[in-house]
Amino acid sequence: MEYRNKLVLAPMVRVGTLPFRLLAAQYGADITYGEEIIDHKLLKCERYINELDVIGSTDIVEKGTKNVVFRTCEQERNQVVFQMGTSDAVRALKAAELVCKDVAAIDVNMGCPKAFSISGGMGAALLTKPDLIHDILTMLKRNLCIPVTCKIRLLNSTQDTVELARRIEKTGVSAIAVHGRKVSDRPRDPANWSEIAHVVDALSIPVIANGDVFQYQDFHNIRAVTGASSVMVARGALWNASIFSPQGTPFEEVKREYVRKSILWDHDIKTTKYTLKEMIMHYTSLELPEGKAVTKSESLIDIARIYGEEKYYESINTKRYGVTFGSLNSREYSYGEVL
Repeated sequence: MEYRNKLVLAPMVRVGTLPFRLLAAQYGADITYGEEIIDHKLLKCERYINELDVIGSTDIVEKGTKNVVFRTCEQERNQVVFQMGTSDAVRALKAAELVCKDVAAIDVNMGCPKAFSISGGMGAALLTKPDLIHDILTMLKRNLCIPVTCKIRLLNSTQDTVELARRIEKTGVSAIAVHGRKVSDRPRDPANWSEIAHVVDALSIPVIANGDVFQYQDFHNIRAVTGASSVMVARGALWNASIFSPQGTPFEEVKREYVRKSILWDHDIKTTKYTLKEMIMHYTSLELPEGKAVTKSESLIDIARIYGEEKYYESINTKRYGVTFGSLNSREYSYGEVL
């Protein structure tokens, strides 16, 4: 994995699943982070390889259930980064060993400000525990044969951020991503690109700059201000995954392509709906016909009808299961009706 001069999809909870990662890669993302998954959850899972004629994915599945915690495939093998939430070095290693054969790198989340992460000693809670950070990263680096990285936020002072980054660099990580906001900042607060620049100046490893990248030109803008090797984008990619492409792609087409990928990889309906609704809310409203139809949908069949992908759904599922679209029960939505 090379971390210099890359465009990177940020980890996003409930969004950074296989269909969306492949969507971002299709439009030009060089590296795609999966959503954060907690080590405790991974330790209750087992690795399962789907038959090629069914789905063709590698799944991390909760033992005793059919609950897929993480799904990946050979297509993204050399660019997907598995992000982990952890507060313990030994547990982190055991969890990482379950997925390390199927991903390009392991990343430790040290920037999530959500109460769930902080109360469990994970995410941004690690920023105040440099010794634990050292233990976790060193443990992973010594025992894994793939790159190890981490993602942090700004601390209360420039000096504190730089000192922590330097200590992280000494663990041997391959790169560090820096979100240009403090834990107390909200998404509406502007990202502080100039603070990221201080980290870049202090380190020799690649720094991935993150924060307020909303259009393709922002990749160049943030690099110019920070001097960072690479740039990571979250909300900008969620709103239109073609942000990674200089020419871009109309939003309606991007949505349809996401639907097709969700169908192809048999994505779960709850996450598919969540991602589509996040896309829709940025441009219009869930109270309009399209938003209402997505909210009411109960299966991928319903989603296929909304976006005019009935034939695609039928072709995939006929090949996969020998079941035709017309034989399945579904709500009677069509793309033309709702839009």
